[in-house]
Amino acid sequence: MVKKNERHQRILLELKARPTVRISELAEEFGVTTETVRRDVDEMSRKGLVDRMYGGAAVNPMGSEPTFDVREGVFREERTRIAKHALSLVEFDEVLMVDAGSTTTEFAAQLAASVPDTAPKKLTIITNSISVARALGASKSIRTVLCPGDYTSHDASVTGPATLAFLRQFNANTAIIGSGGITSEGITDVSPGGCWVKRTMIERADRLVLLADRRKFGNSQTEIVCSLDQIDDLVTDEELSKDFIDSFDAAKVKVSIATSAIV
Repeated sequence: MVKKNERHQRILLELKARPTVRISELAEEFGVTTETVRRDVDEMSRKGLVDRMYGGAAVNPMGSEPTFDVREGVFREERTRIAKHALSLVEFDEVLMVDAGSTTTEFAAQLAASVPDTAPKKLTIITNSISVARALGASKSIRTVLCPGDYTSHDASVTGPATLAFLRQFNANTAIIGSGGITSEGITDVSPGGCWVKRTMIERADRLVLLADRRKFGNSQTEIVCSLDQIDDLVTDEELSKDFIDSFDAAKVKVSIATSAIV
């Protein structure tokens, strides 16, 4: 009987050769029950390695990404932990640039809830995300600057030349961004427009904080946004593999693991 770790590796290899695999076929190939393979697929799905589908598993093509609404519906507890931990990395009198994404939106919601309406100084947030701006609107002590640009419902955000030109009018203390994937080469993502927004925010900010859950590691998307050595802080929800620990150490990135404790 094939051991679990080997089954997981072989499932991933099968998915490299074809877009979907059937649980019944894998069970026969591995010499185990369909229930065992179903548990394998469920575990791999929770880790973000595969997408669970009826009767089998699939992977998203490199050039595609689920819509914002779909992403917002998964890994909620992990995003909340990451967002709450990230609050400790910013000061309430800073200027922040925050890009579009489900984790950055959760960060915005946690930030708005944490800043008292009687705060003596206003925090300024510049964002291209409609959902981030909406979340920040709950606080009277946050000045929210929303970029102009071409709207896309897929990410609930704006991008394009007008967005980039607008961002370049500002300086920021910190850029808070998410990613579609992270490899040894750097931060990767799918949307060309979104990638340029991230690059411009990084260019205009003194510091870069990356928020990424465990599904993103080892996930190579179409475009490289920036190299690892451009990241100052990374907040994630689970201990990294030794290879990634070594890569981030070499790039001098401070890695924080968000625990279940409220920060």
